[in-house]
Amino acid sequence: METTGARRSLPWLLTAWGVTRLLLLLFVFKVYVFPGPDVTSDVSVIYQGWYDVLRTGTFPLDDVTWQYPPAAALPILAPGLLPFLDYASAFFVLAFLADLVALSLLVYAGRRPNRRLSGAWVWVVGVPLLGPTVYARYDVMVTAVAVAALLAGSRRPRLMGALAGFGAMLKVWPALLLLGVRKRGAWMSAVATMAALAALFTLAMPGAFAFLTFQRDRGTEVESLGALVFHVARHYGWDGQVLLNYGSVEFLGPWVNIVSTAALALTGMTFGWLLLWRLVATRFEAHTAADAAFVGVLMFTVTSRVISPQYMVWLVGIAAVCLCFRATLMGLPAGLVLAACFVTVLEFPLYFGNVVASDPLGITLLVVRNGLLVLAAVIAARRLWRSTVPKPVPAELPDQTAGAGRAKETSASS
Repeated sequence: METTGARRSLPWLLTAWGVTRLLLLLFVFKVYVFPGPDVTSDVSVIYQGWYDVLRTGTFPLDDVTWQYPPAAALPILAPGLLPFLDYASAFFVLAFLADLVALSLLVYAGRRPNRRLSGAWVWVVGVPLLGPTVYARYDVMVTAVAVAALLAGSRRPRLMGALAGFGAMLKVWPALLLLGVRKRGAWMSAVATMAALAALFTLAMPGAFAFLTFQRDRGTEVESLGALVFHVARHYGWDGQVLLNYGSVEFLGPWVNIVSTAALALTGMTFGWLLLWRLVATRFEAHTAADAAFVGVLMFTVTSRVISPQYMVWLVGIAAVCLCFRATLMGLPAGLVLAACFVTVLEFPLYFGNVVASDPLGITLLVVRNGLLVLAAVIAARRLWRSTVPKPVPAELPDQTAGAGRAKETSASS
């Protein structure tokens, strides 16, 4: 019965994917103009500018907006593989292909025993909820690598480690995929992959790790959780500014450093909680690695100084892998993430002007979106803990009845 249901669902799944992805392509190719700011300008201006520099054999050392690990050069250079298209068009086609690869992996995994197609449906629905931004950033390519890594984990741990290591050298966060992995081979493979890529890029191209300095100096981006402090404070006389800084729209002015430091402290506390969980967890099942990765990425996203719209693609991809497993407990958090995706496309790009202006609509959208993410993180973390960490066994109390009986016997004998 389950196989029959999956077969009936598959045509609808593929049809939904085809229709929604056609719409995304029509938007990024500007056959139809999506409301709000032009989200494709990052590709035609920023990415293409990096492409021109990377082709010369060096990283963009003088560009503070380059804030990515060295392997990020690969997706930026990849459009050159399609010389019959202009740079932006080639990039959109490659993003579309990465989307297709992720779908194919999720469908294949969902049709295996004890799996389901719900994960593929999460991907089909979640990606278009974010609008054309998905195809105008390279995050969908990184997410496809992360999906492949998690789905390979249970049967081929070394391959999972290699893919996670490669993903970490693309955009750091895929290193969190290893949180729930116990097999040493996966960790060794990940470390070896990262070391090899780091050595290769360091020797081949100057400035491979300049991004560390650029990333360190970022402020509080207007869509982040901490930014809500300043959105509200602007209505009570706070005299800071909202400016394009380090490649994103950030708050600059009094108290910003304190809020940014608090965000880093929250991230540190998140890391501490995850480390504690890893030390005390004992029940690991087939879905635990995906669930742990989802919790880790969700918690780090919520506490970050920056919550760009494309970050949501990461969460959709990992949530999709979780929902491939029938035993996963991440169904409700995944649903909250999908709801947050819908609100995200409203705050960017549709009403981004309202967000920048800190008007009631902009603040409301951010409160709802970030509130959904916080709620998802709390629920997901709680479910992960309760499903993997055994409850402490209460110490047995002394038998008070037996003690009272012995006291009576002593009293009678005396």
